[in-house]
Amino acid sequence: MSTQSKAGAVREAVGLFGNSDALQGAIDELLSSGFDRADLSLLGSEDAIEKVVGHAFKRTDLEDNPATPRGVYVSPDAVGTAEGGLISALAYVGGVATAGMIALAGGPLSLIVVGAGLAGGAGGLLGAGLAKIVGDARAADIHSHLNAGGLLLWVRTWNLDDERRAVGILAKHSGRDIHVHAQSASGAPAPLSPAQ
Repeated sequence: MSTQSKAGAVREAVGLFGNSDALQGAIDELLSSGFDRADLSLLGSEDAIEKVVGHAFKRTDLEDNPATPRGVYVSPDAVGTAEGGLISALAYVGGVATAGMIALAGGPLSLIVVGAGLAGGAGGLLGAGLAKIVGDARAADIHSHLNAGGLLLWVRTWNLDDERRAVGILAKHSGRDIHVHAQSASGAPAPLSPAQ
């Protein structure tokens, strides 16, 4: 029987990280060790935390607070894919739309090709600007968490073996204040019995 069904609660390992490389290393090892992306959650934005919890808090106050805003883990590869998609989509749309308009106006083939190239390039530049904004926003979020005391990572665990593996991985990657806690299905902290 799993600890989830025995305790009637969701159990999680949690750790605090002082830099994004250590956090990413822990996440990579957790994923390669059988944990699912859906088992991982990160601290929400500083604005969301302030709205829910208020101004005066330490990171350790947030670790076990069920009201702490959380976000899903998005891999750096997924962010890169989104950035590439913005660039290519805007380049494609700009080029095709311009070529279509020139063709509908009865323009010569050479003008269609040149117009499509110029508009596609302009769309690509716009997409690159938007991609930079996406990357900058992610970097600013990480920076604000680090300035406020660190990056929190929660790992949902389904049994004692998961708990041991998660705690070991978090510790291996320089996590601090690592522990396992439980929350009831309603989100309230659940007591941990010594037998678990």
